[in-house]
Amino acid sequence: MLACGMTASAQNIQLHYDFGRNIYADEEADRQKVTLTLEQFKADDWGSWYYFFDVDLTSKTTRSIYTEISREIKLGKESPFAAHVEYNGGLWHAPAIGNGSYQQAGLLGVAYNGHNADFSKTWSIQALYKQFVKSYEGSHSYASAQLTGVWGLNFFDRKLTFSGFIDFWRGENYRADKEGHGMLVILTEPQLWYNVNNHLSVGTEIEISNNFIMNYANDKTFFVNPTLALKWNL
Repeated sequence: MLACGMTASAQNIQLHYDFGRNIYADEEADRQKVTLTLEQFKADDWGSWYYFFDVDLTSKTTRSIYTEISREIKLGKESPFAAHVEYNGGLWHAPAIGNGSYQQAGLLGVAYNGHNADFSKTWSIQALYKQFVKSYEGSHSYASAQLTGVWGLNFFDRKLTFSGFIDFWRGENYRADKEGHGMLVILTEPQLWYNVNNHLSVGTEIEISNNFIMNYANDKTFFVNPTLALKWNL
């Protein structure tokens, strides 16, 4: 929601070139080169809708499609609090093993949203119950919790935008010797954009994570994956 600037309705398309596989040749040899993102926010009298679709592309195939869709319902006309419900899920393709799905999850909780007088600075904190469901062979249902922060900051007469999110949640270890053990997953994706005009922006996104990327090459869990990006605001 806040990444779209808290206008009544906003939609954009982003194209990212990812340098992850160049930085981590062993750990991320099959990481996608390009990600196409469609993002939309729409407010109404009851609250707001927000979704994005990430389509990960390689030179040979569509690597995956991932989506998050959320609905917020205001808890009082002037209240900064809102009820938050969300779905996470998607599909992936790996040439070595075939097709599969991300483990789906449903989230439910409360959000605290805020902004300054001219909406040039916006923020949100979300405390959520997260339920993973059995989505493919070898996965199972388990309860979790997630804490999310979202921000959007505009500078220099809105020529620069610094936006992004940070998530903390309880995951379960994917390694056979630690299967089922709980672990803290951290994922943040700050973006910095130079807004050429009302439609075109150029910039970067830096995906920083720990315990998020499945790495079977070694014991490394912390990764920093930068991109070069274009964004078109519709």
